[in-house]
Amino acid sequence: MNNASQEGLADWAGPILDGALTTLQIACLAYAIGVLLGFVGAACRLSRHAWLRGIGGAYSTGVRAVPELLLIILLYYAGSQALTALTNALGLPGQVAINGFVTAVGVLAFVQGAYMTEVFRGAISAIPKGQLEAADAFGFSPWARFLHITLPAMLPNALPGMSNLWLILIKDTALISVIGYSELFFTIQQAAASTRAHFLFYAAAGVLYLMMTLSSNLVFALIERRVRRGQPQSQET
Repeated sequence: MNNASQEGLADWAGPILDGALTTLQIACLAYAIGVLLGFVGAACRLSRHAWLRGIGGAYSTGVRAVPELLLIILLYYAGSQALTALTNALGLPGQVAINGFVTAVGVLAFVQGAYMTEVFRGAISAIPKGQLEAADAFGFSPWARFLHITLPAMLPNALPGMSNLWLILIKDTALISVIGYSELFFTIQQAAASTRAHFLFYAAAGVLYLMMTLSSNLVFALIERRVRRGQPQSQET
């Protein structure tokens, strides 16, 4: 590494760390909203009402069929135009611009929710029906049954899929760079273009993403170990 590259890395260290923090903020918020959407979608998919099952199926199938990049561009550009046209039609002058952070969280959460829907649906379907019937027999309310029976029973089956979706989400945040929002990958692109030390900065980006994923794997492993306490462990022969 030459002196120019070292100086460039030192100059850009602060903005790169800020970009990494922004990436984590986007990912955490989008993931939390995606989990909530996933529970709602799974409830619709497993509903006794055909119209709710239709809505849940259309959401999970339709969103998973469209590239995230296309959704980001649509919301950021077409969404701003649509909101501007709506406000102008209501007699409110000016233009409405959708913030890059809002776009990132909104689109990624919407997509995460579609995938979470299928993860939760499969995990809930794997619960023995006798447990749910016993809860009904004891007079559990729907919320109490979910909190004390469904959630603890489904988590061990859902966590592997939830872990995979989190790792995918961390990498998908890089797509936000297409709208010029200063998350990690966009900042790396600026640093590489400014210093012409492309290998150095893109390698640094790879290391940062790797650190995020490895630490995330550790956290999910600890969570899974906790929720599987008391369950029989498979033994290798």
